[in-house]
Amino acid sequence: MNVSRTTVVRVTLFHLSLILVFVSGFSLTALLCFLVLYFTRLWAIAGGYHRYSSHRSYETSRWFQFLLAFTGSTAGQKGPLSWATSHIRHHRHSDREGDPHSPVLQDGFHAHLGWLLEKDALPTDKKLEQAYADFPEILFLNRHHYIGTLSLIAALLLLGRFLSAHYPELGTSALQLVSWGFILSTLLILHGTCLVNSVAHMVGSRRFETSDNSRNVWWLFPFMWGENWHNNHHRYPRSASASCSWWEVDGIYLGIRLLEKLGLVWNLHKPRVAPEN
Repeated sequence: MNVSRTTVVRVTLFHLSLILVFVSGFSLTALLCFLVLYFTRLWAIAGGYHRYSSHRSYETSRWFQFLLAFTGSTAGQKGPLSWATSHIRHHRHSDREGDPHSPVLQDGFHAHLGWLLEKDALPTDKKLEQAYADFPEILFLNRHHYIGTLSLIAALLLLGRFLSAHYPELGTSALQLVSWGFILSTLLILHGTCLVNSVAHMVGSRRFETSDNSRNVWWLFPFMWGENWHNNHHRYPRSASASCSWWEVDGIYLGIRLLEKLGLVWNLHKPRVAPEN
């Protein structure tokens, strides 16, 4: 494994920064900030980076496409095209040579987080860039994905200072909002995403006999909100929904349906074949 020392140091320090959550203390304001940013950015990664940028599970307008991409970029998982490139490779070579994160080919740690520590772990496919030639704003954001992350941190710092100065009864601060709203939520989103790559290819049930080892892992729903129906997804990768039974709740798809009702997305893809029971 060709590890990037810079990436290892950066990822290690970011995990260690979690101690700031305990140092900064607790407030209901911080909890609310955490919940809003956790669910919003989790959806932007799963519903935006994954189901839109990688699989084109639905269509949307140019401005909403950018909003999805920008919101996803604040989660610290690089740009939408880089993310999509690795995910498309995963589907093309799932659990075979060429899969960037397979626990079948390598160990669980490599599939979970180790592959992200490699040099050039998330390159952008040139053909994918060409497909976005008419959207220079997406290409710019993909190359400068850190703008989203830094913008969110700056906004939380400013909001925290404002609230502590003008509404001290809320008991919050700039450090607290950054710790809860950015550090904690970002780490949970990261590991939720990584659980799909590792655990969902190791344990769980298989509704469909796909060519890989993808699994449905019901008990991972609290961390993935629908992405945990991973075997279903590998059977119908372009479907906007990963659910194939009434009890397989897909929170990401519910968000997509809400956006469809609001007229923000349309032409949702569904499985070509009726789901198997």
